[in-house]
Amino acid sequence: MKVLLCHNHYQQRGGEDEVFEAEARLLEDRGHAVLRYAVHNDAIAGMGRLEVAARTVWSRESYRRLRELIRRERPGVMHCTNTFPLISPAAYYAARREGVPVVQGLHNYRQLCPAAVFLRDGRVCEDCLGRAVPWPAVRHGCYRGSRAASAVVASLNVVHRGLGTWRRVVDVYVALTEFARRKYVEGGLPADRIVVKPNFVYPDPGPGTGDGGYAVFVARLSPEKGVDTLLDAWARLPRPVPLKVIGDGPLADRVRAAAAANPLVEYLGRRPLPDVLDVIGGAACLVMPSVWYETFGRTVIEGYAMGTPVVASRLGAMAELVDEGRTGLLFNPGDPADLAAAVGRLLADPDRLARMRVLARREFEAKYTAAANYEQLIGIYDRACAAAARRAARGSGVRDGRDLVTTATGGEQ
Repeated sequence: MKVLLCHNHYQQRGGEDEVFEAEARLLEDRGHAVLRYAVHNDAIAGMGRLEVAARTVWSRESYRRLRELIRRERPGVMHCTNTFPLISPAAYYAARREGVPVVQGLHNYRQLCPAAVFLRDGRVCEDCLGRAVPWPAVRHGCYRGSRAASAVVASLNVVHRGLGTWRRVVDVYVALTEFARRKYVEGGLPADRIVVKPNFVYPDPGPGTGDGGYAVFVARLSPEKGVDTLLDAWARLPRPVPLKVIGDGPLADRVRAAAAANPLVEYLGRRPLPDVLDVIGGAACLVMPSVWYETFGRTVIEGYAMGTPVVASRLGAMAELVDEGRTGLLFNPGDPADLAAAVGRLLADPDRLARMRVLARREFEAKYTAAANYEQLIGIYDRACAAAARRAARGSGVRDGRDLVTTATGGEQ
């Protein structure tokens, strides 16, 4: 099968960028031809605000370029990881007009929350969930702290909800956990089009030794990742445990300051994935203190791949991924004292920690290998192709796409 993968890269590399590359590599290594249509948010620096706003809602360039690419290469399916902001949902219509099935990964909550994280002022917020118009996000400036920018993202959701884009033009959505799937159904996506496929680690790095005696945190250094909770916890540990922090982001200076003040904290900055896995493999535990729901939390399964137990917030997908007492421990989100206590309990019992390492690795082997994920991914593509075939048999697939494109753009493109 020839597969077209679409992705809008972030300015600061994150989990979605890793997933895009991992799925491309997985498909190519199993003999599939992979086409990549990718843009990068660095391009925004050369655009005016109005141009960015217009492209967020409907990118004429992406629509035109994708139709040309599809006509030339004739892929069997188009799989989008992230279309925000520069590709836009115009990608779906380009594929639909050319008769190509559309798969969209749900790696954040952008369609339900303009900030994409269900978080405001450090607390979980669902004020916009299920609303036709997400006014609370605009009022509070939830996207990048700007009412104007939040209004653009809100407009994206309002326009495409009105056009029926989310319900009519995507053949299969891929949620990463059952928790995320339930949220999207609650927010209005059709339940019969959402399947669950977790992330995976590829290639398999093999288990680490876990003999470093330290804990590790790997994530973008931003408020929703629980950086403040992490650093506050390390100031009150019941026993000294070194902490290695890997990542970059807006709170990097906060981490540097904590490392300067607390000899237990070491800031390693951004590292390539092989180095990250080495550090995780040597850790006694991986800490994931996010204060937002997380759609998955890729670092959890990176920990499992290395046989490293995870201490995570009892919240959203994290509470689904971590089997408390077997593959790790859970603590109350945003509670540094509870996090410190959980780390202390875990490291105070070497025998229990050793058992958890074995169980964490087994969890990876049972659920998060490339082989298992490949079978799921091909099943999703087959499902999308079957949906497209049913539309074609009804004689409605291309016509519906044409009607919606004309409505959205004011004419043929």
